[in-house]
Amino acid sequence: MFVRDEIASQPECWRKVATLAQDVAGLPVEGERVAVVGCGTSWFIAQSYAALREARGQGITDAFAASEMPEGRAYDRVVAITRSGTTTEVLHLLDSLDPARSTVLTGVPEAIGDRAREVIDLRFADERSVVQTRFATSALALLRTHLGVDVLPAADQAQRVLDTESRELVDAEQFTFVGTGQNVGIANEAALKMREASRSWAESYPAHEYRHGPISIAAPGRVVWMFGEIPDGLIEDVRATGARIVHEDIDPLAGLVRAQLLAVAIAEHHGLDPDQPRHLSRSVVLE
Repeated sequence: MFVRDEIASQPECWRKVATLAQDVAGLPVEGERVAVVGCGTSWFIAQSYAALREARGQGITDAFAASEMPEGRAYDRVVAITRSGTTTEVLHLLDSLDPARSTVLTGVPEAIGDRAREVIDLRFADERSVVQTRFATSALALLRTHLGVDVLPAADQAQRVLDTESRELVDAEQFTFVGTGQNVGIANEAALKMREASRSWAESYPAHEYRHGPISIAAPGRVVWMFGEIPDGLIEDVRATGARIVHEDIDPLAGLVRAQLLAVAIAEHHGLDPDQPRHLSRSVVLE
């Protein structure tokens, strides 16, 4: 199973990008107006980065699914995240942009051609599994490092997560992931991993939005998984529903590793192959 090895390699990959970030060119500088785009997992990584960049006062940063970036909106730089470099929506978008203002993070640099002046080579984090894990988190670790965030503590915490894998929640009926700020993207990605790898019923929301309807499905046998800082009173409100709460005092990037491990464990529990989820392929290539 490729995905287990790829999940386990993440701390090493994050340590590598912590050094790589010092030498890469083309990432946004302070004050630039930036759009970050991707599809699927890459879109959720874009959401996390965009929220963090704005929170650190670096400038306006919007995250879009590649197919939904508004036409005619002016940006100083567009950053595209694409593991395969072949996703149709990303390539169509890049073809419509000025290559001099485009930067691409990818595991297959040769697939981008001349669509971007700056192509950041993350081939060491590329994957054989259809389900993305280490490429996405390595891209985010690189972007976080470029913003001045030290990812080495997260790498150490992720290693401890890997060393203490638990199958305690493999029988849970349903999962909801929540977070605020940069952790909304992390929550979205955790839910996607559950759906992709194990066909689990999984949802995700900004934590403040959880009381506005979604909490109605919380119940015994179901899980509410919280990343990062949680709004006052939310834990108590969820506890009153009887749902199980997961909330660790670790970097949410490391917490995402635990969600990845659980998604794979659930797949194994049900006899599924998380390397080859049904209806999915490594890259969506459209005619």
